[in-house]
Amino acid sequence: MLRDQGSGCDYRGVLLSLVYRLVRGLFGLLAVLVRSDLSKDVELLTLRHENQVLRRQLGGRPRWGHADRLWLAALSRLICRRRWAEIFPVTPATILRWHRNLVARKWTFTDRRRPGRPGTRQPVKALIIRMARENPTWGHRRIQGELARLGYPIAASTVWEILHAAGIDPAPRRTGPTWRQFLTTQAHAIIACDFLVVEMIMLKRLHVLIFIEHGTRRLHLAGVTPHPTGAWTVQQARNLVMALGDRIAGLRFLIHDRDPLFTSAFREVFTAEGLRDITTLPRMPRMNAICERVSVPCAVSCWTGY
Repeated sequence: MLRDQGSGCDYRGVLLSLVYRLVRGLFGLLAVLVRSDLSKDVELLTLRHENQVLRRQLGGRPRWGHADRLWLAALSRLICRRRWAEIFPVTPATILRWHRNLVARKWTFTDRRRPGRPGTRQPVKALIIRMARENPTWGHRRIQGELARLGYPIAASTVWEILHAAGIDPAPRRTGPTWRQFLTTQAHAIIACDFLVVEMIMLKRLHVLIFIEHGTRRLHLAGVTPHPTGAWTVQQARNLVMALGDRIAGLRFLIHDRDPLFTSAFREVFTAEGLRDITTLPRMPRMNAICERVSVPCAVSCWTGY
């Protein structure tokens, strides 16, 4: 049986409770529809007054259960936005927060987490930094090989992370421009792309492909699909090239991560137009920070429809 590790929530019991509340609410709605308008108006005024009395006695906000939140979210679609504040007990931002919490609970894998590998010892880190400073032409793979000869088995990616944390760039470009300087000076010639994920109201997952021009911050929504494929990504790239027209001649670089959906055919669409393809390093979202940063508000706007 599925359970929430943090709060001990029984999802099967919650689901049965939601179904019961929905069925009960539907029968109650049918009963209201057959009654006269005067009777419904009197009951509405009575319930409003009772609600005000209870709020004064409680002296705080009520606590909503899972079934209460689902029922309020369903009824919110029937309320006129102009009268929301005087009728509805929660704000639209609260309903969006409930959905975000539901999505976060879906992506929680606390029961599958395992202890990670032990960290690198401090003497080994000091040795790596010393090797890099005393040998400016050595890269992280050369340093890894020298450490293996000394009896220190360590991954090349770990050596790179230690050097990056110490502010030491990869050889032989330690005296050249940094990645930030490159992005700043070439901003007008850079276009970046990335996938973002949008969780719909019923937790259906949609994948959105976006492109953004660094110089103008112009955002291009290439396409939305629940099941992206390499062929679909290539077609969206062709559509973007056609939409850009002559403006693509002013672009020189395309930045994206190592997602397997960015196939060789996808890259050839842009290289044929004279763009140089730049793939970011593994687990380095800061190398595509502008596109990564714009993904969150873009996902919210896709979900809300604004």
